[in-house]
Amino acid sequence: MINVSKNAQKHFQSLLLKEPLGTQIRIFIINPGTPHAECGLSYCLEDEIETSDIQLKYDGFFIYVNKNIISYLKNSEIDLVHDNLGSQLTLKAPYSKFNILKRKFSLLEDKVKYFLHSEINPQLSMHGGSVELIEINSRGIAIIKFQGGCNGCSMIGLTLKETVEKKMLRLFPEIQEVRDETKHLHGKHSFY
Repeated sequence: MINVSKNAQKHFQSLLLKEPLGTQIRIFIINPGTPHAECGLSYCLEDEIETSDIQLKYDGFFIYVNKNIISYLKNSEIDLVHDNLGSQLTLKAPYSKFNILKRKFSLLEDKVKYFLHSEINPQLSMHGGSVELIEINSRGIAIIKFQGGCNGCSMIGLTLKETVEKKMLRLFPEIQEVRDETKHLHGKHSFY
């Protein structure tokens, strides 16, 4: 799954010797599956390990990856590259920006999640909000949930009907309706 070269493993081992006992490595992807995907490596302290993490064992250390992004790390490689300026760790993840909308046999839910993440959430993030797909039921009803600044926002009805639902119904003919299951509570977090 993730190929870590021997040189990179030695480098990780030497880096981890300088960190608090129990510190490991984490691989993360910001905006996975979108053209804006960014991969990175960071230290992972023991209290930062989550139940949704997958633990990958290497020589003398572990790499933690959230199970929700593991498919985007297919055929990934971590290497230590040396050049005239010194050495640098590189992470190549060829599927991190993979557009699942172009996959022939992609599930409808995957396509909708990608659409929300790449088309709707960048707009909502300007107001500190986001939306996620909960499920698409057998009657073609897409159940969504708003978060952050969208939760409790007085404009959420308009956002739902004019921004989210209108575009989803046009792009995905299998969807008959979009329902918001957010327990909207207006507060300081709400945008309006």
